[in-house]
Amino acid sequence: MNRFEFATAQRIIFGRGVMRELPALAAEFGQRTLLIIGSRPLQWESRLSYAGFKSIRGEPTVQDIQSGVELAKLHNADVIVAIGGGSVVDAGKAIAAMSTQPGDLMRYIEVIGEGKPLEAAPLPFIAVPTTAGTGAEATRNAVIASEQHHVKASLRHLSMLPRIALIDPELAVDLPPHVTAASGMDALTQCLEAFVCSRAQPMTDALCLDGIQRAVRSLERAFQNGHDLDAREDMALCALNSGIALANAGLGAVHGFAAPIGGMFHAPHGAVCAALLAPVWEANSKRVQNRAKFDHIDALLGGDAIAWLHGITQRLHIPKLSDWGIQDSDLDEIARKAAAASSMKANPVLLIHEELVEILRMAR
Repeated sequence: MNRFEFATAQRIIFGRGVMRELPALAAEFGQRTLLIIGSRPLQWESRLSYAGFKSIRGEPTVQDIQSGVELAKLHNADVIVAIGGGSVVDAGKAIAAMSTQPGDLMRYIEVIGEGKPLEAAPLPFIAVPTTAGTGAEATRNAVIASEQHHVKASLRHLSMLPRIALIDPELAVDLPPHVTAASGMDALTQCLEAFVCSRAQPMTDALCLDGIQRAVRSLERAFQNGHDLDAREDMALCALNSGIALANAGLGAVHGFAAPIGGMFHAPHGAVCAALLAPVWEANSKRVQNRAKFDHIDALLGGDAIAWLHGITQRLHIPKLSDWGIQDSDLDEIARKAAAASSMKANPVLLIHEELVEILRMAR
């Protein structure tokens, strides 16, 4: 067996109603909390004492991180708490990391910067996910958009794993169905990709299989009835498992495509992954030599994974890529950029340019 490593959030607290524990947990790190939230007002904000707050609208930008760091320093923050979807959690993670570094963001961010390792331990960071999607509460990177460069790039370091991941399935009950669908498909995608990727290992395989089975039985239920707490619990665990798995194994072509698409178009990450999952799985399944894991997934997904994935994409009303402004004329450039993306390197097969373009055409 090849060498592998496994790391995750220092402390994971999971369960219905655990949100009530947040004030006491934050106070363990000090009294000056910087709160990072999404654009929706949340009923429990008033219960948490905080020195300052920042709202993240959409996916975090370089400017969002820089202004968040200024706020953290202004309030002399002891702890950063992020409550929201994956974008909000990533923003909090990056603000916590950058608030203690001697250099600016461009020194440490990949692709558009120097990609240097962090030089100081981040501020304590508590992640409270609300969408059951990206699993950002258990990953060691933050995806940041650069409007100047029209790309997304990662700030990445082992020390960026949250000190506490607080996961309460009840926080997702009021999500709109289309958000439940896109975020849930992203979590499923991450479990599937991490399971078959070239860096998969036994510990992540176990998490992926558990997450896949939970999504199979509960994603459509959560979509149809947001107040089905059993389904919400399953999807929260699926997302958590997917985050732990991708952080320790890797992903594949779906996320290889999602990186350049997210930088070039105003397209939500989860929706893009959802549209691409079935075509990518079909392309990989046709080419892969060792079919053991793909056969296992076929068995879990009713005997034919390709048909099941195309079917759930339709039943959840996942938008096509064309709905986000992607034209036929864009496919060649997206395919070229995707081939160079870090996630593509772990894909179970090497897809050639023509195959990448055909996948995009199927998803468009």
